[in-house]
Amino acid sequence: MRVSFHGAARCVTGSCHLVEAGGRKFLVDCGMFQGRDDMAQENRHPLGFDPREISAVLLTHAHLDHCGRLPLLVKEGFNGPVIATPATRDLTSIVLMDAAHILQEHSEHQERHQEHVPPPLYSLVDVFDTMRCFQKAVRYGEKISLAPGVEAVFRDAGHILGSASVQITETAGNARTRILFSGDLGSSGRSFLRPSDPPADSDVVVMETTYGDRNHRSYADSTAELRSLVAETFGRGGNVLIPTFALERTQELLFLFRKWDLEGFFPEGSRIFLDSPMAIRSTDVFERYAEAFDGEIQDLLSRHVDPFHFDRLTLARSSDDSRRINEFRGPAIILAGSGMLSGGRMMYHIEREIGNARSSLVFVGYQGEGTLGRELVDGAQTVKIFGQEREVHVNRAMINGFSAHADQKDLLDWCRKMAVPELALLVHGEERSMEGFRKVLPQVGWSHVTMPEMGESLFLPPRTL
Repeated sequence: MRVSFHGAARCVTGSCHLVEAGGRKFLVDCGMFQGRDDMAQENRHPLGFDPREISAVLLTHAHLDHCGRLPLLVKEGFNGPVIATPATRDLTSIVLMDAAHILQEHSEHQERHQEHVPPPLYSLVDVFDTMRCFQKAVRYGEKISLAPGVEAVFRDAGHILGSASVQITETAGNARTRILFSGDLGSSGRSFLRPSDPPADSDVVVMETTYGDRNHRSYADSTAELRSLVAETFGRGGNVLIPTFALERTQELLFLFRKWDLEGFFPEGSRIFLDSPMAIRSTDVFERYAEAFDGEIQDLLSRHVDPFHFDRLTLARSSDDSRRINEFRGPAIILAGSGMLSGGRMMYHIEREIGNARSSLVFVGYQGEGTLGRELVDGAQTVKIFGQEREVHVNRAMINGFSAHADQKDLLDWCRKMAVPELALLVHGEERSMEGFRKVLPQVGWSHVTMPEMGESLFLPPRTL
C-alpha cells in the first residue's frame, strides 16, 4: 500500500489523499482549497495524478474543502463511483451546486473588470455528472469491497451530519495493512450529533489537526456568552450578525434559538433571519436523518416536532427576501454565509453594519488564514468590502465553543479509543496547530509522528498476521 498527499498537507483546506492498494488507486476526499487568493488558485493546478486512473473516491463528508474538487475530477476523466454515507450524498449535492453558482458569478464579475478571464473551474453540468457517480451509499460499519483483497469501512466521525472516518485494509496472504483517515472529527460537549466512533486498531492513522494546539471554551459557557451578547446588543438597539456555515452550525444555532424562544428570552418584535438558501436546503436534509442525532433533538424528531423552525424565524430564500431584511427596524439576529466571509449574502449585511457600533458581529467557527473573517477576528481596524476600504466600528466577538471541529482534548480522547498505531500522519492544520498536536501525542503513546508535505508519497509496509 502507498499513500500520497495532494491537499490539506501543511494547510487546512483541499483535503485529497491518494491510496494505491490491490493494484488500483483510490482517493479519500477531493476538496477545494479555500482562503487566500493564491491558495484558491491552487484549485487550477494539476491534481498530481491522472483522474482516469482513479477506481473510486471515498468521501468523508460534505464540506467544500473535502468535496469541492469532485466536479473537476469528473470533468478531467474520472468515471468511477463516489462512496459516501446517505446524508453526505444528499448534502454534497447542495454544496456543489452552490459552489458552481458562486464560481459562475465570480467569473462573470471578473469579466466585467478585466480581460482574459479563465472559465469557471466547473459548471452545474459538471456537478450533475458528479452526482451520478454517487451510486453506492454506505452505512456506518458496513464493509465495502474496493478490489480483490482491499476493503473499506466507514465509521461515525461526529463532525457534521453523515461525516465519517474511513479505514482501508489491504490483505494479501498472511500480510495486512490498515490505514485510517480520520476525516474531520467532531467536538464533544454538544448534544447534537452522536460522538465519534473510531475502529479499535489501525497500522497508520492520517489525522486532522485543525485545532490541534488549543482547546475550545465549554459549550455551556459559549451559549451563555452568546445569550448575554445578544441581550446587550438588542438593549442598545443593534443587530447581531452571525456568519455561519450552512452545514451543522446553522442547524445547531437554530435549535438553540428555538429553545430560547420557548423560554421567552427574545423581546417582542425581534426577529431571526436565516439568509442562506443553501442553509435552508441543508436544514431540510437534516430533518430526514433523525437517527444521526443525539439526545434532545433525536427525541423531538422522533415525535415529529420540528427543532429547527419556529414563528420568530424568517427564511430568506430569494434575493428579494434578502433585500427585505434591510427594511426591518426591530432588533434582529441575521444568520448568513459564508462562514469565513469569503463571499455570500452576509457580505451585504456586513457592508451595512460595519460602521455601526451598536451592532455585533459574532464568529462561531474557524476562520482560515487570508479570509476577511480572520482579519476581523485578528482585530483589523480597516478592511476592504467590495473593493472599498471601510473602518470597523461594529463590535466583534469570537465564540469558539460552537465549533464542529474537535479541539486538542477531543483529538487526544479520539486517539485513546484506539491501539497505538505504528505511524501517525498529521494533516488538515496550520503549521502551529500540527506542531502543537505533535508535541502532546506522546501523552497517549503515539510517538511515531510525521507531517507530510504536499505531493509526498509514502510506502506502507504490510504487517504479518
